[in-house]
Amino acid sequence: MANSNTSSQKQLRVTLRRGLAGKLQKHRACVRGLGLRRLNHTVTLPDTPEIRGMITKVAYMLEVEEI
Repeated sequence: MANSNTSSQKQLRVTLRRGLAGKLQKHRACVRGLGLRRLNHTVTLPDTPEIRGMITKVAYMLEVEEI
């Protein structure tokens, strides 16, 4: 079974802690790609290499918690 999403897969809770004003367009795109829309908005995402890469790029704006 390839790409099976089981409940045992790790999840990340990501919260936008800094605003997007004055930030690079690529960084804004990463934040939008993570599904974050406004300050203090929180989303739960699967822990994948793609998501981790996006988080790493804009880590200075985010708060990340493993759940």
